[in-house]
Amino acid sequence: MITTISDEQARELLRSARVGRLGCIVNGGPYIVPINFIFEDNSVYSHSLPGTKITALKENPRACVQVDEIKSDLSWSSVLAFGNFEEIAKPAERKEILTKLLKRFALLTPVESAIAQDGSPLEVIIFSIKIDRVTGVSEG
Repeated sequence: MITTISDEQARELLRSARVGRLGCIVNGGPYIVPINFIFEDNSVYSHSLPGTKITALKENPRACVQVDEIKSDLSWSSVLAFGNFEEIAKPAERKEILTKLLKRFALLTPVESAIAQDGSPLEVIIFSIKIDRVTGVSEG
């Protein structure tokens, strides 16, 4: 039987998840991409190179992040977190968030090391989705 989970249970799943799906609007339609993130202080924090999702989030900052925990077909939980995109611009805050991201995801190739085709470094966007609403359900 599918049941609604509490706000705290939904936030705990966000804290424990390593991969989420970021949903935003591109050219008037839905656009969903997987992201690695951390959840703290009621915000989802991530980083990206410039591209479709960052352009879309700057044009329309309303977004959502979906995470799930699937133990089996009959034992799972799923959460949707809704909020607004904000680019992190302050150098100290950028460094703090990036350090936390790289500590949690140490085995991933950091996007920060990406090099443009011409050999110049690419700009890394550090951002948050400031969460204003969560909803979640579970089975089993």
